Amino acid sequence: MSPSAPRTRAAAALHMKQIALDNQGRAIRRLRAQLAIERRGLATLKKELEDTQVALKASHKVITGLTEIGLSMSKKIERMKVKKQKVRANHVECHQKFQARIHETEDPMQAQHLLIEALVDENDSLLQTIHDLQEANKAPAPFDGDWEEEPEEKRLRTFLWARER
Repeated sequence: MSPSAPRTRAAAALHMKQIALDNQGRAIRRLRAQLAIERRGLATLKKELEDTQVALKASHKVITGLTEIGLSMSKKIERMKVKKQKVRANHVECHQKFQARIHETEDPMQAQHLLIEALVDENDSLLQTIHDLQEANKAPAPFDGDWEEEPEEKRLRTFLWARER
């Protein structure tokens, strides 16, 4: 071999190393570019995540507010139901009291009505007896032929008034 051969080999090896370094340099630049792209992508994702977190917090506040409103409405509805039940119970109680009062007054009214009927019958019987006695004694009739009978209500009032005295 000639003396230039080792130099050529060394030069070739050096040249190969230079090519390898150039390739590594390109690979590093390419990887740096990919890293920059990935960092931009991550920055975008981070921004989206932050925006999502802000929206999520706002949504959570809205949900919390709506939940509070719902609970408040539920409490109001429950109070209204209780109030409605109390009103209904009071209504039933008042209705029962009025029914009891009506029943209490119906019995005396029926008794009074029966008493009035008995008194009217007795009055009619007495009038008939008087009339019969007048006919038997041939006394003149105290009334002329065109007399009008008092309304029953006025007769009863007069009779009851006289009886009270």
